[in-house]
Amino acid sequence: MCSAREHHPAFKASFAERARNTSHPLANYLLRLMDLKKSNLCLSADVTSARELVTLADRMGPSIVVLKTHHDLVAGWDFHPQTGTGAKLGVLARKHGFLIFEDRKFGDIGSTVQLQYTAGSARIIDWAHIVNVNMVPGKAAVSALHESAKRWRSRVNYEVKTSVSVGTPTSDSFDENGEESDEGPFSNSSLAPRDRPSSSGFRPDYNGRKGSIVSITTLTQSFEPVDSPRFSGTINEGDELLYAGIEEPPWDRGLLILAQMSSEGNFMTKEYTDACVEAAREHKDFVMGFISQESLNSQPDDSFISMTPGCQLPPDGEGEEDGEVEGDGLGQQYNTPAKLVGLCGSDIIIVGRGILKAASPPVEAERYRRKAWKAYLQRTGQEI
Repeated sequence: MCSAREHHPAFKASFAERARNTSHPLANYLLRLMDLKKSNLCLSADVTSARELVTLADRMGPSIVVLKTHHDLVAGWDFHPQTGTGAKLGVLARKHGFLIFEDRKFGDIGSTVQLQYTAGSARIIDWAHIVNVNMVPGKAAVSALHESAKRWRSRVNYEVKTSVSVGTPTSDSFDENGEESDEGPFSNSSLAPRDRPSSSGFRPDYNGRKGSIVSITTLTQSFEPVDSPRFSGTINEGDELLYAGIEEPPWDRGLLILAQMSSEGNFMTKEYTDACVEAAREHKDFVMGFISQESLNSQPDDSFISMTPGCQLPPDGEGEEDGEVEGDGLGQQYNTPAKLVGLCGSDIIIVGRGILKAASPPVEAERYRRKAWKAYLQRTGQEI
């Protein structure tokens, strides 16, 4: 394992340099966020209640750049688009500076994965910046998801708003010749006490001119911003903060292709992995990288991000932090940040139980962040 493609420019390049050479909007944003927060840590938030998930995201947000979710294992997930669980995670993502990655592993025919991505009660595309695909069905699954994302992107910013107003002008709004006065038919000053609406309509102006009864209906249509996955103006707007030093994430969505796995005895052969890379190159404006055990950049213009699960550190103070780590007995094999980032060229480590089961998860998250960042700095030859 770990061919360590150290001869590829991305292996030694800093995240800031790679951001400047990356055309994918979301990948560009993530690389700049990593450089800003000095973090290349993704938390695998494998918890089973919505309350615990939201609390965890808030506590771990300062240390991570990606929050990985499995919405279908969370009891009590609220699907409301503006106030539900996805919306709450969106607010925290803005506050702490991280992206949301729904680990859905789409793996069906094209029309099915499109519906799973954009429809149903979850509407994953609305709140998850990143999703992934298991390419066992072939390249068609990637193409179908890409098509759905483009359609969503083209119409998500705006929708047509229709406004209808109906009113009856008063007699004071017309001059002696029946022309409309400068104050206009709906000016507050035209509604003198004797002309204000009563329960049965406008009171006639018995002391003035005879008013003409005119009904005016105004229909206007305009394109206005709709509620976005950034959830602006939804949950306690005054409490929403934007992480300092960087703008909001772009509207563009990103796909990770499941190219390699850390589980023992998996069937992802070299031929399968090569096909994943080929599909990524064919959809560079949607595929931002891979779930893999190493960097898969090989051609000069490759700029994909590699995110790697199966990362664990020995307990603090016990053994070498760069050494081997035992598996979980259920097929999961573990590697340290030093090996995955420093030797194999992975960009982001994905950690779940190693943090969640710690006595103090926030403290442990910081330990993983420091070790993974140190491995990145050493790989790229930067000063520590």
